[in-house]
Amino acid sequence: MPDISPRQKIVAVVQARMGSSRLPGKVMMDLNGSTVIEFLLKRLSKSALIDEIVVATSIESNNQVLIEHVETLGYKVCVGSENDVLRRYVDAAEGAEADIVIRITGDCPLIDPDLVDEFIEKFLKSDVDYLSDEDPPTFPDGLDTEVFSIEALKQADRDAISNFEREHVTPYLRKNASIRRERHCAPTNQSFRRWTVDELVDLTVIRNVVRHFAPSIDFGWREIMELQDKNSYLFDSNQGIVRNEGASIGAGQKLWKRAKNIIPGGNMLLSKRSEMFLPEQWPSYFSKAKGCVVWDLEGKKYTDMSIMGIGTNTLGYGDEEVDLAVRSVIDNGNMSSLNCPEEVYLAEKLVELHPWAEMVRFTRSGGEANSVAVRIARAATGKSVIAFCGYHGWHDWYLSANLGHDSHLAGHLLPGLAPNGVPSELSGTAIPFNYNSLDELVQILDSNPVAAIMMEVSRSFGPDPGFLEGVRRLATERDVVLIFDECTSGFRETFGGLHKKYGIEPDLAMFGKALGNGYAINAIIGRRTVMESAQSTFISSTFWTERIGPVAGLETLRVMGSIESWNVISAIGQTIRTKWKEIGEKHGILVNITGLLALSNFTIPGDNWQAYKTLITQEMLKRGFLASNSVYVCTHHTPNVIDSYFNNLDEVFSMLKKCEEGLDPVSLLNGPIAHSGFRRLN
Repeated sequence: MPDISPRQKIVAVVQARMGSSRLPGKVMMDLNGSTVIEFLLKRLSKSALIDEIVVATSIESNNQVLIEHVETLGYKVCVGSENDVLRRYVDAAEGAEADIVIRITGDCPLIDPDLVDEFIEKFLKSDVDYLSDEDPPTFPDGLDTEVFSIEALKQADRDAISNFEREHVTPYLRKNASIRRERHCAPTNQSFRRWTVDELVDLTVIRNVVRHFAPSIDFGWREIMELQDKNSYLFDSNQGIVRNEGASIGAGQKLWKRAKNIIPGGNMLLSKRSEMFLPEQWPSYFSKAKGCVVWDLEGKKYTDMSIMGIGTNTLGYGDEEVDLAVRSVIDNGNMSSLNCPEEVYLAEKLVELHPWAEMVRFTRSGGEANSVAVRIARAATGKSVIAFCGYHGWHDWYLSANLGHDSHLAGHLLPGLAPNGVPSELSGTAIPFNYNSLDELVQILDSNPVAAIMMEVSRSFGPDPGFLEGVRRLATERDVVLIFDECTSGFRETFGGLHKKYGIEPDLAMFGKALGNGYAINAIIGRRTVMESAQSTFISSTFWTERIGPVAGLETLRVMGSIESWNVISAIGQTIRTKWKEIGEKHGILVNITGLLALSNFTIPGDNWQAYKTLITQEMLKRGFLASNSVYVCTHHTPNVIDSYFNNLDEVFSMLKKCEEGLDPVSLLNGPIAHSGFRRLN
């Protein structure tokens, strides 16, 4: 052992907090009867060269339980900044009067004290400022040890500027030319092994290891490696997680990974899943939204040239007049034992806009509205089969179309929708037909007791001459309820349903998305003779009676009418479509455009399309845009916004041109290709 001067006090600073972005509270989770932090400290305390161990945590109140626990164990705790971890380290080291600092993170409970001593010994012999196993690492993830002088740490504190350097403590020491560095490497590269705790599956692996060696806690890293080589199944849970991923991904992706551990699929809506846009890179969560701008969890600002709340915000995010109306509801009470009068006023307004309709029911989501309409139609006709065209939500009646025929819904917006959990007895009760195909509809009507024809008026393209008229005629002749699902199309090209544009009146129609400008309100409107059948069956829900939705709907309609928003967004949409064509022609790339004017999308034909789409999203994100191949237009998509979007998209199309000439687009991606439809997320 080297001769250590009494002045060279060696202090291990263990950074730990309760607010981990991916696994909150992990340091206090159970590990074979102790906590993760307790197990780590007990192992680390067996180091022969460390003079003192200090736990450095943050000032956030949720760390109080950690502070009390560590102090009960007999260790000193230093409390400092939540985000400026570098400053927290300086405070902890100076408080302990350290000359040499050992950096250990609280997610490394299998830290090996003998290995830590190896690092210290080499540091003392090497006459350097900083020593670690980094760039690239060679020891297993979870044995991370860094040794540096107090002078080097203070220099980093003085000079480090970026948030990244201050959050992750040592990037400055690893990169600055004035810092003398040395590495301590494993005999052979073992960096593929993962023994850290960042996610719940990591904890499973660590628990397996600890249980195997219990009651001993003195096992070394080579013994763990031998265990993994002989019993690899104990370590299978966390294979595939990227090392030090937390230092390279944003707060949104960290939270997304955390969400997938506790929420099936990660969230409530397929269309908002990160994997649908840019796997492993999409910001995923927002902290604020206004106009057509979204701020992520780290305060970075993006212009939304994408789905604008899945088409809910035609007036832009946070419309001041709609929000003001909603705030008044909050002040006066949202729920009561009595009914809110605004639902009557909103029903009257919708009937005024659609004189053919005489009655209205409300829900809070589009899928509910579609299911209510189907129930009413079945009750009104006494028949059960639904002939449908287009996308109509997640409920059993719709997914039953894929029972025994898992491709039936493939041509209706989302392919791959599995009917697992849908009773097999519903097979044959929902039968699809293709848009603009009257012959297919006639065949269904001839062969089945059809209660209703459920369809979108238009989505990807418009009706052929006579198609909608033919559908209306068939419904009337066959005593079938004609239902127009306008949850997406409503209030985008007319002040009301898209069917007004074509002059075709259904028996029932549903509105959603744009109706409340981001607040949950959906409506089913219809003819009295059909709608009254809602009273012959049970259709009822507590939160369909809350007040915010109807108030938001009323104010949204008022604002829409005052600015004729449907004309504004249609004109913007036409501009976008024209410019997509122009940018494609400029770069010699064929661009196909479909959709409503205010809900347009483009594709580039060919086998590489999904990779192209992912590349567009990736590169536009770098340039400050949420963008893919679809734009749900809002009134805040001003000419300046559109010009900025296309100036940046032009640069991306230059990359696509190179791909068209032979460059592999996958080689330009920083992560996996985006999903193209429904997939189970692990």
